[in-house]
Amino acid sequence: KRLTPKLKRITYKLNVYFSYFNDEDLYQEALMQLWQDYSAGRLNDKTDSYILQGCFFHLKNYLRKNYARINATSLEENYADSEASDLSKVLCIKDRRFCLDEINSNLIVDKINHDGLTAREKEVFLLALRGFTTREIGNKIGISHVRVVKLKKRIKEKCQKYFDFI
Repeated sequence: KRLTPKLKRITYKLNVYFSYFNDEDLYQEALMQLWQDYSAGRLNDKTDSYILQGCFFHLKNYLRKNYARINATSLEENYADSEASDLSKVLCIKDRRFCLDEINSNLIVDKINHDGLTAREKEVFLLALRGFTTREIGNKIGISHVRVVKLKKRIKEKCQKYFDFI
């Protein structure tokens, strides 16, 4: 209770600079982090300013990590009122080359995934396609980010033959 007004002030200030999140969302994220730290016993013997500074850094890191994912907008919502029920139908009607490019890209990804990659390389490849950063891939798989960089380099060398003809 004693940290609530100060925590709300921090989230309000951060929301001014990063407006793609609601300040209430940031406040809830800070509360979740505080609860996790409290239940793990990491907040014992800590001053209020130390706790608030930790919340501030956690929220800045949270905003930094989620910024790239927030920029993606759903085009499906824009066409919800349209006669066409599926966005792919709308896009294909407008430009058939786009559909062919998408199909070719999907075929190349499938070919790369099933042709000559080790199990670890497949994991890294698929996570990279889903938009994870090098460090996030390493944390998810349980390897260092340096190893992820080396695996990406090996994947790139193996996949070069698919892009030589493009």
